[in-house]
Amino acid sequence: MSVKFDVVQEMTWRGLLNQTTDEHIAEFLSTPRVVYNGFDPTADSLHVGHLVAIMNLRRFQRAGHKPLALVGGATGMIGDPSGRSSERNLLTVEQIAHNVECIKKQLSRFIDFDGVDNSARLVNNYDWTKDWTYLDFLRDIGKLFQINVMLSKDSVKSRLDAENGLSYTEFSYMLLQSFDFVHLYKEYNCEVQIGGSDQWGNITAGIDLARRMCDGVQLYGLTSKLLLKSDGQKMGKSTSGALWLDAEKTSPYQFYQYWINVDDADIENAFKFFTDLNQEEATALIEEHRANLGKRILQKQVATELTTLAHGEEGIRAAQKATEIFFGAEISKASDKELASIFADVPSKECTQEQLSHGEITLLDAFVLTGLAKTKSDARRAVQQGGAYVNNRQVTDVAHIISAADLASETVVVLRSGKKRYALLKFV
Repeated sequence: MSVKFDVVQEMTWRGLLNQTTDEHIAEFLSTPRVVYNGFDPTADSLHVGHLVAIMNLRRFQRAGHKPLALVGGATGMIGDPSGRSSERNLLTVEQIAHNVECIKKQLSRFIDFDGVDNSARLVNNYDWTKDWTYLDFLRDIGKLFQINVMLSKDSVKSRLDAENGLSYTEFSYMLLQSFDFVHLYKEYNCEVQIGGSDQWGNITAGIDLARRMCDGVQLYGLTSKLLLKSDGQKMGKSTSGALWLDAEKTSPYQFYQYWINVDDADIENAFKFFTDLNQEEATALIEEHRANLGKRILQKQVATELTTLAHGEEGIRAAQKATEIFFGAEISKASDKELASIFADVPSKECTQEQLSHGEITLLDAFVLTGLAKTKSDARRAVQQGGAYVNNRQVTDVAHIISAADLASETVVVLRSGKKRYALLKFV
């Protein structure tokens, strides 16, 4: 049986491929293999920093390989020191179990866990680690590791030189992850581990451990480049923090808008890393984008594909509707939650339901209350000159009274002055 396409060549033209443990890995991957990537369940949601790994598993599955998504219930209790300058907070077993369930739901939007011959499988290393005693682990696994080799790994060296150093707990992470590879090989015939470039040391340690424990077996590793901006910073951070895949933490609109606003200097890498277009289609779209930078062609493609994957058809529709609203489409039958996401950064003012029902607030009052106008005279001029909007509908009556009919959602009226100055009036 052969695969549908050469995934190594695919990752190469996309600029993803970083290192492989064997120069003949492409030949090895010319037939379907079991491939795994690990995710630490340190939160109840994955974020954009995980997207390269997720899309790589998706890519391997589309090529015909069988993905194993390993959620580190055991290793997550320790924390991988790779790429970090300080130790993670340790989580309880109950917290991690909750996070694992949440993460599987998110992964299932990107990779198929059911219904195809090469269905993905989610595994949790807590299941095969929890019954080890400390003495047994030292005797059977620890004795196979050389301290000088471990110290030579970049993930360890970088932390040893850091101000906070490296705890023994984190130092043990490499042993646990290495044994994961051995277990997955024995249990599922998993022969390939993939990960980011910062995982090279852990991957090669696992290959070496398998060789020692499994009669010289040859396993393989492949790392991909991290998604970085042109200034060398990791992509995926917004002004409010991490960009989560959970809609409760980062709304579909905020997620969509992040990709729409990626700089032209950074979007081509994101486009190649995160879309499913083939090389011919991708090349054509890149050329079209370069010829029409103002249209943000690649940004829209990435935003649409990723938001649809992460949040489904309902999510992308909501994100696109929210975008239209922010750029002037009339607002009706929205929810407080939607409007709070769309207008997260605009000023707002709270009033009472009684003021609304009693008709105590005029449009001129509302403009002054929310800061869209300094005085009623300024507000009046805005109305008379055609620059006053309620829920993106122009209002020309200077005597207009805000009423329940003006609510765009359960409790919010959206006010606008001119083309882009927004404010919210909330009735609580």
